[in-house]
Amino acid sequence: MERRPLLGDEALALGAIHAGLSGAYSYPGTPATEIFEFIHHETRKDPPAKDGGVHRVWSANEKVAYEEALGMSYAGRRAIVSFKHVGLNVAADPFMNSAVTGIHGGLIVAVADDPGMHSSQNEQDSRVFANFALVPCLEPTTQQDAYDMARQAFDISEKFGVPIMIRVVTRLAHSRSGVQVGERRKANELNPTTHAKGWTLLPQNARVQYAALVAKQPEILAWSETCSWNKLRLNPQGGKIGYIVSGVAQNYFLANFEHDEQLPSHLVIGAYPIPKALIRRLFEAVDEVVVIEEGYPFIEDAIVGVLGPPSGKTVRGRFDGTIPRTGELDPDVVRKAVGKEPLVHQPKPSLPIAGRPPRLCDGCPHIDAYDMISEMMDEHKELRVFGDIGCYTLGALPPYNAAHSCVDMGASISMAMGAAQAGMRPVICTIGDSTFIHSGMTPLVGAAAQNTPMTVFILDNSTTAMTGGQDTMQTGPDLVRVVKGLGVDPEHIHVLEMRRKFHEENTNVIRKELDYEGLSVIITVRECVITAAKKK
Repeated sequence: MERRPLLGDEALALGAIHAGLSGAYSYPGTPATEIFEFIHHETRKDPPAKDGGVHRVWSANEKVAYEEALGMSYAGRRAIVSFKHVGLNVAADPFMNSAVTGIHGGLIVAVADDPGMHSSQNEQDSRVFANFALVPCLEPTTQQDAYDMARQAFDISEKFGVPIMIRVVTRLAHSRSGVQVGERRKANELNPTTHAKGWTLLPQNARVQYAALVAKQPEILAWSETCSWNKLRLNPQGGKIGYIVSGVAQNYFLANFEHDEQLPSHLVIGAYPIPKALIRRLFEAVDEVVVIEEGYPFIEDAIVGVLGPPSGKTVRGRFDGTIPRTGELDPDVVRKAVGKEPLVHQPKPSLPIAGRPPRLCDGCPHIDAYDMISEMMDEHKELRVFGDIGCYTLGALPPYNAAHSCVDMGASISMAMGAAQAGMRPVICTIGDSTFIHSGMTPLVGAAAQNTPMTVFILDNSTTAMTGGQDTMQTGPDLVRVVKGLGVDPEHIHVLEMRRKFHEENTNVIRKELDYEGLSVIITVRECVITAAKKK
C-alpha cells in the first residue's frame, strides 16, 4: 500500500476519491477549502463524470453545492459536498430535507468546524446538525481516520439510505501526517432513482418519508454501538474515574500518558448517534466520568440532560469548568482535566517586537475603496458602513475603521436596507464580487424593487481572495450585467477603476450618489494583486 503525507482535509478528499466518487461540490471557506481543492487537483486529468471521472467546479454558494450533490445522488452516483461549519447554515434547507428524501447514490457531507474561531464568526458544532437531521456522523481523530472514514462513508450512506456527515476541526484539517492509502474503486454506474414520490416532498409524501427516517434510527444506533470507531477500553485494575473522548480530543488525551503507563478506563467516540450502551458500560465501571470533546458539550449534554447524571455518578466537562466552555482544546487543557500536574514549559523570550494586526495586502484595490469611504465618513459623521465576509472585512480595523458590522455572508446589503428603512442616512454597504454572487443578489433585488435609499459598494477584485484566490463566477462586465438584470436603475450603477490617479474623480461620483434618495450601486474594479502576480 502507498503511504502519502496528507492534511486531514486532503486525506478525507482522497478517501472519497478512492471510494468511487463522481461529483465534488463546494464553496470555499477555511478550514474546509482544501477538501475540494485536493479533489480538483487529484482528478484534473479525469474524464467527465458521465465517463467515469469526477465532476468538480466551485459552486455559487453552499446551498447550491448541496443541491448539485443531491442531484448527483439522485442519478445514482456518489457525491461529496464540503464546506465550513457556517456554510452548513447556508445549506441547512437541502441538508435537512435530504435526510427525509433519502439518497440514492452515496452522499458525504464534509464539514470543517473551527473551534477557537481562527477564521470564523462562531464556534458552531456540526454534530448538533447531524443529530437534528437524524443522520450518522463520523468524527476522525487522525488523518488516517479521515481517509478510512471517507472511504467507507459512501457504503454506510447507501446502506441506510441517508446522507452521512464527516466532521473535522481546524487542527486536524490543517495538520499533516502519513496516511496508508488503498486502490481507487470504480464509480457507480448512472442509475437514476425510480422512487419519484420519495423525492417529491409534498406533505403526503413527506409524512411517509419522515416516518421511514424515524424508523431507521434503531438500526443506525445499533450500527454505532458496534462500529469500530467507537471503542470502550476498561482498565483491568479498576479506577473511580473514566473518560469519554471524541475526535482530536483523543490525541490530546493520549499525549498526557507515557507509552508504558496504564490508561484509565475510557470510551473513544468517533461515530454518532452517541453509543448509549457503551456509555452505560463505562458508567457501570466507574463513579465519575470526564467528557473531553472538541466543540460544544454535545456528548456531555446528552448524558446529563435535564435531570442530571445517573444516580450516584458524577459527570464533569465543559459545563462545570473542568474544561473551558469556549475555545480550542490542547494537550495542556486536557492534562489538567485528567488530573495531572502541569508540565514545566520554557518561558517565552521577551522580544521587543510589536504585535502586528492583520491588514490588507500592499497594493490591494480595496485600499483605494476604503480610502474613499473613510473620506465620506469624515464628511458625514453619521454615516454607517455595513460590511460583509471577505478580506475586505479588514476595513473594520485601523487605519480605516470603516465597517460597523459583519455578521454573515450577504448580510451587508440586507442590514443596510433595514437601517435605511429605519431612517438612517446616509447608508453604505460593502460586499465582494464572490460574496455578492453567493448571497448578495437576493437582497439587492429587494432593494431595487423598493428603490431603498442606500449605496452598495461591490468590491470586484476578480477572485475569491480570502480563501486562496479561487475563481469567482461573475466579474467585470458580466457582473455589471447581473446588477442591471436585478433591476437597479442603470443611471445609478457606476464602475470605478481603483487607481490613485482617479481618486478625486471617483470620490465625486460617490458624493453624488450619497445625496441620491434611492438605490445606487458602485462597482470598484481592479484585480487582486496576489492573483495578478500569480498570472504573471
